[in-house]
Amino acid sequence: MRAYAAVELDAVRDSVAALAARAGSAATMAVVKADGYGHGMIPCARAALDGGATWLGTAFLDEALALRAAGITVPLLCWLAAPGERYGAAIDAGIDVSASAPWALREIAAAARATGRPARVHLKVDTGLGRAGSTPADWPALCDAAAVLRAEGLIETFGVWSHLAFADSPGHPTVAGQIGAFRDAVEVAEKAGLAPTVRHLANSAATLVSPDAHFDLVRPGISVYGLSPSPAVGPAARFGLRPAMTLVSHAALVKRVPAGAGVSYSHRYTTVRETTLALVPLGYADGVPRAATNVGEVLLGGRRRRIAGTVCMDQFVLDVGDDPVAAGDEVLLFGPGDRGEPTADDWAAALGTINYEIVTRIGVRVPRVHV
Repeated sequence: MRAYAAVELDAVRDSVAALAARAGSAATMAVVKADGYGHGMIPCARAALDGGATWLGTAFLDEALALRAAGITVPLLCWLAAPGERYGAAIDAGIDVSASAPWALREIAAAARATGRPARVHLKVDTGLGRAGSTPADWPALCDAAAVLRAEGLIETFGVWSHLAFADSPGHPTVAGQIGAFRDAVEVAEKAGLAPTVRHLANSAATLVSPDAHFDLVRPGISVYGLSPSPAVGPAARFGLRPAMTLVSHAALVKRVPAGAGVSYSHRYTTVRETTLALVPLGYADGVPRAATNVGEVLLGGRRRRIAGTVCMDQFVLDVGDDPVAAGDEVLLFGPGDRGEPTADDWAAALGTINYEIVTRIGVRVPRVHV
């Protein structure tokens, strides 16, 4: 193949087992949104369940429906919707949904009336992230509205949840502040008569280093795929995590060029002596950031090589000097680092981003090969 992303399912399974062990008595929801963070949602979901996850989480309903269509029957939560969502499909498929605002409760209740079945709802409170979730000021009214619908038999208020802003900065004062705000919100919900079965707050970082945030259920995402949520949390290996994805390509063309030869668009790289250039058939349409121009490194011929010149839509170039490189030779863009290849963390550091973006941006032209 021109290129492929090899995904080690054993690494997913073992990483989830390590996360579940750290979660203690809390259940583990493996978050498999965005096609399993670019790793392939269905195979990774099954591997995560093999590792001890008992829930799966997605951002969008279509993702959760795809899991059900694949025969996966464990509890599912999808949490991001706009007005007009197909809540009836979620109810029919036994998928839990989230509500942060009155409009969502109204639409969920209407779908429950139409289907003749109650919806399982997780109410979300904004404890300080400033994203989705009801504000603390609006929270009592949202809980009261949910209590009315619960009394009518239209919804089951199965969960109360929130999300952390600084969990990947261990010791940051907002973590304790949000945990306290979450406890207060749960108390408000309970006083409204909602009796939530699960309370959940912890993402990957909090699962690893903030046991006070575990409550009844943890929701690791990036760490399911063997990656640390941030350098501040610590390296993946410290927690028994192994990166699951290796991005592989092959040299498509090798040629000698003289000194002073311009390379790729705008000649942002120029050879300083006679040398060999190797063409790699991956580009920004495949998820290799254009910002990797003259910055990103790959492994070819046993050595790390820096990209030479502008990353194009379908290809980039390497200057390999006088090394004996041939067309067809394997190129490793990133992986666990076992063979000296860069890691997703290395790419993130070089580009000033996070490892999440490196793995999730790998495009549909790159097949996932699950091993």
